[in-house]
Amino acid sequence: MALKEILDQAKEGFIAKAPEELQSQVFLLIKEQRENGIAYGLEEGNKAPDFTLAGPLGEQVNLYDELVKGPVVLTFYRGSWCPFCNIQLRAYQQVLPEVERLGGQLIAVSLQSPDNSLSHKEKEGLTFHVLSDLNGRVAESYRVLYDLPDYLQEAFTNFGLDLTAFNKTDRWILPLTATFIVDKEGIIRHANVNPDFMKRMEPQEIIDQLKTLQGSNVPSENQ
Repeated sequence: MALKEILDQAKEGFIAKAPEELQSQVFLLIKEQRENGIAYGLEEGNKAPDFTLAGPLGEQVNLYDELVKGPVVLTFYRGSWCPFCNIQLRAYQQVLPEVERLGGQLIAVSLQSPDNSLSHKEKEGLTFHVLSDLNGRVAESYRVLYDLPDYLQEAFTNFGLDLTAFNKTDRWILPLTATFIVDKEGIIRHANVNPDFMKRMEPQEIIDQLKTLQGSNVPSENQ
């Protein structure tokens, strides 16, 4: 089943179970971000900003050190509290062997604390890098950071989710869901940025993009 179909089922569940007020607020934010004229996300051809972020156990991961090994699939997600993010990361885990066969690697970045990232990684069985962008500086450098409007701050709080506590920051901020494919030279070759967090880049599209990058250097299945 394609990732889109699973996400569409999750969306149907959200519409069926979530209070109407919360639904209207969530869809209002998506509409506002689509129509506010802001150009979210770095474009293809841009140089990918370098960064060093901590993993769940405090290990430091540097983007350009990782690029020495091969192209990087860099994905920003909202957090382990978001079911749509969990669906996406599980789908990406399933294609990780193919990503690695094509010489690539996967780095997932959220604003949540390393403790929450550790719990997330263990619960979902994720074997790729899951890094914590505390205060959203990296997300901001990729133009995917935004401040949560007051009406959603209140809604989240009413449902028991205080993002400032969860992310260990004093700001109500989130990244747009975005996936960038960065080549070994640090150039963004593909950018998928969508204000609608219920939509994500398909795993097969990631594979196709990596094959394009590898070109004639892609090893055959028999090698």
